[in-house]
Amino acid sequence: MKNIYSNIFSYNKKSLNKTIVNLKNGNIVGLPTETVYGLAGNAYSTMSIKKIYKLKKRPQINPLIVHFFNYKSAQNDVILNEYFFKLYKKFCPGPITFILKRKIKSQVKPIVTANLNTIAVRFPSHRILRTILKNINFPLAMPSANVSSNVSPVRAEDVADEFKKRLKFIINGGNSKIGIESTVIDLTGKPTILRPGIIGPEIINKILKKKVNFIKNSSKIKSPGMLKKHYSPGIPIFLNQKPTEDQDAFITFGKKYKIKKNHFNLSRNSNLKEAASNLYRILRKIKKLKFKKIFVAAVPNKGPGIAINDRLIRAAKK
Repeated sequence: MKNIYSNIFSYNKKSLNKTIVNLKNGNIVGLPTETVYGLAGNAYSTMSIKKIYKLKKRPQINPLIVHFFNYKSAQNDVILNEYFFKLYKKFCPGPITFILKRKIKSQVKPIVTANLNTIAVRFPSHRILRTILKNINFPLAMPSANVSSNVSPVRAEDVADEFKKRLKFIINGGNSKIGIESTVIDLTGKPTILRPGIIGPEIINKILKKKVNFIKNSSKIKSPGMLKKHYSPGIPIFLNQKPTEDQDAFITFGKKYKIKKNHFNLSRNSNLKEAASNLYRILRKIKKLKFKKIFVAAVPNKGPGIAINDRLIRAAKK
């Protein structure tokens, strides 16, 4: 498929070098991860982080996730603990974010953490992002590459559509494999999931050999994904309801639903991982097709379905 976007670049040695130069100069770059695409900037640079918040129109009370190559590169900025190492060994690099206590001498700028004494850290598995992290001497603050509260992007083209010419450089790393944001777990006290993701509470309980807490609503925002209104396509969403009109979009799950022009199936095989990877792509497609309302069939609230329902509930908030 021909690239019609002047700000999307294929990944090669030349674009890798250009990415590194941009990041070192305090510029923002659109980069792929295994979860969703992100807006990357130097976490040790206030100037870079201000650019991210401005581009996203993001409230500064909402902290950013800081991406490191491995735990050794993070140990100067955060206090690592026993819970962290158990989960790191099992899931990293991968789609899990840890809330950890910030070290006094950390170089991560306060604007990144919304002036909290904690830092959200992640170790991404995407090959391109890992290569970049290995070739720079600072971590990357990298929220999803969308305007705040909008649907997260899963393709380079989504990022370009979102920001147009305001973002000069995007690396195309293909479709994001997982398609929803990382699981966020607070490890500063009793392990607590702040944002569900593809890694569910059942397996975390098994690794830690204890039941973790699950915060659904909190007035204190310690990580991304805790704002009530989020992941929205800008169209009214009605959950667990069927549309009465054919001009309304209907997001379905499983084989019992007919194939129609206004039907968009997350997974005909009732596969929740597949449904998660399709969710944002389908929401963006419905918006491009100019539907005025979205109705959503019930999605089982187990495994990845917990994360899917979390996104849909926040997207449906008025």
